[in-house]
Parts: sequence; structure tokens; C-alpha cells
Amino acid sequence: MTPEGKVKNQVKKILEAHKVYHFSPPGMGLGRAGIPDIIACFNGRFIGIECKAGKGQLTPLQSRELGRIDLAGGKTFVIRETNINEIVEFIWANS
Repeated sequence: MTPEGKVKNQVKKILEAHKVYHFSPPGMGLGRAGIPDIIACFNGRFIGIECKAGKGQLTPLQSRELGRIDLAGGKTFVIRETNINEIVEFIWANS
């Protein structure tokens, strides 16, 4: 499993443990480019989560999509191994 895949799995486990609705859009050229790795909804709030490992950077398309979600009133995260706790903190603050 890739380092980014490990981050994705950790995020999914957190979301499942807190009963947060979520799914991973299909990749590999299916769907719109730049869509976050994980789409979730918690207490009526739309959430887009992009997972990165190490020093991985957002692509311009990923930045655009996260910005569009923010402008629409959703919540976005760029989660790495070092800040995975932000997801738990958001859930606790919005429960």
C-alpha cells in the first residue's frame, strides 16, 4: 500500500468510527479531475478530504476543487500523516 493509501485508510477508519457518511469517488480518469479523495457529510455539512503523504502537493485542479467546495459553504481538509487529528477535532466540535 502506498503512503497516501495508508493516510486514506486512517481517515476512513476515523469516519467509520464516528458514523460519518463518506465515499471515495472513482479515480483513473472516471469523473471530474481534481475531486477530493474522500467525500463526506457530517451533521448536514459537506466535506471534501484530499489525502497526501509526506511532502506531496495539491495539483492545481485539486486546489480549484477544494476552493469551490469552500466557496459553496462546505468544509475541506488536506490531510497528511501529521495532521490527521484535524478530522477528529472537526467531528468533536460539530457533534
